Amino acid sequence: MVRACWNLDGGALCLMQGDITTARVDAVVNAANSSLAGGGGVDGAIHRAAGPQLLEACQKIVAARGTLPPGQAVTTPGFDMPARHVIHTVGPIWHGGDSGEPETLRSAWVESLREADAHDAVTVAFPAISTGVYGYPADQAAALALEIAAESLKATRVEKIYVYLHGETSWQTWLAEATKQFGEPHQPQQQ
Repeated sequence: MVRACWNLDGGALCLMQGDITTARVDAVVNAANSSLAGGGGVDGAIHRAAGPQLLEACQKIVAARGTLPPGQAVTTPGFDMPARHVIHTVGPIWHGGDSGEPETLRSAWVESLREADAHDAVTVAFPAISTGVYGYPADQAAALALEIAAESLKATRVEKIYVYLHGETSWQTWLAEATKQFGEPHQPQQQ
């Protein structure tokens, strides 16, 4: 497992390369679709790891309140995953950046962290929301997400935020942005 960590005011932030579904944290954030029905990428992996009870819980939420709008978040149990909770959020689909995508991505991160705080989660694992099939540019997503993560460590009970990244390009992009914002990691890359 490759990781780089920074001690920040209020807690720590770590970039990780590995399987988010095995993260031993209080809450894992799922980059979900509006129907919460599972799908490809991290969403499908989380649904498979948590087991069929996750889909049942998501279906109950959608039946009660409708689909989840982009930028919002809702929490279910983690079921068969090590995490106690799964926080589902819907990130924006990238349409060039002039259709409210930054505001929606900001909301997805902020609302997920509010959900974590409301469920007394002190350790939270995030994927790189919207940077996969939704096409959000990784450098812009990293800049926004890392700023929000640092702010939230000061403003919530969350003490440690892990961002799980898929692939070397994503890793290098987020590592460069984190180093730009926070300086060199105190715990550099390691296996």
